Amino acid sequence: MKILVTGAAGYIASHTAERLQSMGYEVVGLDNFSDYYDVSLKQLNANALKAKGITIEKIDLRYAEQLQSLPTDFEYIFHFAAQPGISATSSFEDYLGNNVIGTKNLIDFSLKNQKLALFVNIATSSIYGIHATFNESAAPSPASFYGVTKLAAEQLILASCRLGQLKACSLRLYSVYGPRERPEKLYTKLIANAFNNIPFPLFEGSENHLRSFTYVQDIVDGVVSVIGKEDLVNNEIINLGTEEENTTQHGIEVVEQILNKKIKIELVKARVGDQLRTKAVIDRARKLLGYNPQTSLYEGLKAQVEWYQDNFINKVSKSDTIS
Repeated sequence: MKILVTGAAGYIASHTAERLQSMGYEVVGLDNFSDYYDVSLKQLNANALKAKGITIEKIDLRYAEQLQSLPTDFEYIFHFAAQPGISATSSFEDYLGNNVIGTKNLIDFSLKNQKLALFVNIATSSIYGIHATFNESAAPSPASFYGVTKLAAEQLILASCRLGQLKACSLRLYSVYGPRERPEKLYTKLIANAFNNIPFPLFEGSENHLRSFTYVQDIVDGVVSVIGKEDLVNNEIINLGTEEENTTQHGIEVVEQILNKKIKIELVKARVGDQLRTKAVIDRARKLLGYNPQTSLYEGLKAQVEWYQDNFINKVSKSDTIS
C-alpha cells in the first residue's frame, strides 16, 4: 500500500512516516522546508526518514503545479503540512496560503487518486478556542489566525467528503510533545535553555495554563489506527490527546527534576490568542479507534531530554574534541 504524508520533515509527521514505513507501507513524504524555524532541523528529520527508505520530495502545496510531478496511486493521504502555532512573525497571508490554499490544492490532487481509501486531515485543538475542553460536537471558537485557518482547512476537506468526492476524517491533536518537537515550542526551548544556561522566556500567566500534554508516539498510535477503518471514520472529527491535565509550571518542574537543575525563568508579555486550558475528550477516539494513550509526562519528557542531548549536546561535545 502506498501512502502520502505531507509536512513529512516536520515534527509529528516525521514520526508518523517512520511508523507507517515500519508497518510495511510504501511512504512518500512531502515538505516545502520553509524557514519558519531552522531548516537544518527539518533536514535532520528528512535524513532520518531517507535512511529508512522513505522518499522525501520538496514540494510547496501552495503551488498546485508542483503536485503534478507526483504519482496518483496513493491509497491514503495523511495531511500534516501547515503554518503552525501562534507567531508574531507569521502574517495572516502565511496562514491562509499554507493552511487553506495548500489544503485546497491537496484535495484537488487527491481526487486524481482512483485508489484513495481515506484522506486523513491533521487538525488541532486550537479550533475549539481559548478553552479546548469539549467533545467534537462543540461549536468551534478559534481565537487565532492559526485556529481559524485550520478550521477552514478541516471544513474544505469535510465538504468534499459530504459531496461524496472522497472519504475523509479530521483528527484534532492536543499539545503534542516529545523528540523532534519544534524549537520554539515549550519543551524543546525549555530543555535547550536549561542546557545552555539561558533564562527561559515564560509568557505571563502561562504557568497556570492547563494542558493535555500528549506524548508524540501516543498521538501516532491514534493517527495510524485509522487505516482499515475508513468506513467507520468517514466524515468524522476525532480528538486525539490525553485526558490527563498538567499546568505549564508542573511541566517545567518535571524537566528540572529530570535534569536535576533549576531553570531560570524570565517573564515576557502574554501572547494574544493563547489557549488557557486544553483537556482532550477522547470518548469518540476510544470507541472508533481503540485509542488509549499511556505515556506519563515524566516518561515522555525524559525521552525528549535524551533526544535533545543526543542530537544537540553530545554531538557538539564530540565535534569539539576533534582537532
